[in-house]
Amino acid sequence: MNQNFRGALLAAAFAITLPLGAAQAQMSDMKIMAPAGPGGGWDQTARSMQQVLQSEKIVPNVQVLNVPGAGGTIGLAQFVNSAKGDPSQLIVGGYVMVGAIITNKSPVNLSQVTPIARLTGEYEAIAVPASSPLKSMADLVAALKADPQKVSWAGGSAGGTDHITAGLIAKAIGIDPTKVNYIAFSGGGESLASILGGKVTVGISSMSEFESQAKAGKLRILGISSPERLASLPDVPTFKESGVDVDIQNWRMVAAAPGLTPEQKAEVAAAVEKMAKSKAWEDMLAQKGWVNTYLAGPEFEAQLAKDIASTQTILKDIGLAQ
Repeated sequence: MNQNFRGALLAAAFAITLPLGAAQAQMSDMKIMAPAGPGGGWDQTARSMQQVLQSEKIVPNVQVLNVPGAGGTIGLAQFVNSAKGDPSQLIVGGYVMVGAIITNKSPVNLSQVTPIARLTGEYEAIAVPASSPLKSMADLVAALKADPQKVSWAGGSAGGTDHITAGLIAKAIGIDPTKVNYIAFSGGGESLASILGGKVTVGISSMSEFESQAKAGKLRILGISSPERLASLPDVPTFKESGVDVDIQNWRMVAAAPGLTPEQKAEVAAAVEKMAKSKAWEDMLAQKGWVNTYLAGPEFEAQLAKDIASTQTILKDIGLAQ
C-alpha cells in the first residue's frame, strides 16, 4: 500500500474527535455508519436498519452516515477513533471489509470494534447490459479464455467479495487470477452506472444491486454464486450449472464502538436482536432478497475469527495478499 493511501486512512481516522459527553448518549438516538457510498449493500443495510429500528420504536431517532473509500477501511478508521465508548454509534460491515483490511494493509481492523451480530447473507451475481454480446456464463468463460485482459469487471472495493469471486472464477476455469481486469468502485451506484453505460464488459455484485435493473430489462444476469437456483430467480443459472465450480456468499454484520462497558454492549445487542427478530425486518429481508443469517454473541465472534482466517488464505491463493 502506498504511503499516500496509508496517510489518507490515518488522517480520516483522526478527522473527527468525540464530542464531550457522547459516551453518555442515550439509546433514544443512534447513528449508523455505512462505510461506502450511497446505493451499495452496506448503505442499503444501514438504511434498512434505520427504517425498522424507527418503525418498531426500538430507537426513535436513527441517522445514517456514509463514509466511502478503500473497502470500508476509511470509515472503519474514522469510527474506531471517533466513537470510542459511545453506545449510540454503530457501523455496518461484512465480508468485503474483511478482505479490504487484508489487501489494503489497513492500520485498523475488526478487533478494534465491538462485534454485535451477523445480519444477512447474499449471493454474488454477474450481470451485463441487455445489449451485450455475452448471453451466458459460457460466453463469458470463452471471452476470458481468449484474453482475460479484454474482459473488464466492475465491482466493489479491491479485495472484497466481488473481487474474490472474480478471482475464484478465473482460477476455476484455469486462468491466472492476477490477470483479471478488475475495476473497483466504492459504491454500488457508481459500479452500476459503469455497467449500464457500457464502460465495462461485466459487473459483479450482490444480487440485490442488479435485480431491479434486470427486471426492467436493462441488465441480463448471467449467473449467481448460490449452490442451487434461487426460488425467487428460477431463470438464473448457478455458476456451477454453467461449469464454473464456485459458490460463495457475501455476509453483512453490524458492530458497535470500541471501549463499551458490558452493560452498554448488552444494551446495543438487545436493540439489534429485537430488530432482527421483528416481523418488519423479516419483511425487509424478503423485499431485498437477503438471506437471514443472524448470529450474535460469542458464536458470531468465533465465526468472524474463522472467516478472517479463511479470507486470508483465499486472497493469497488468488494473488491479492502476501
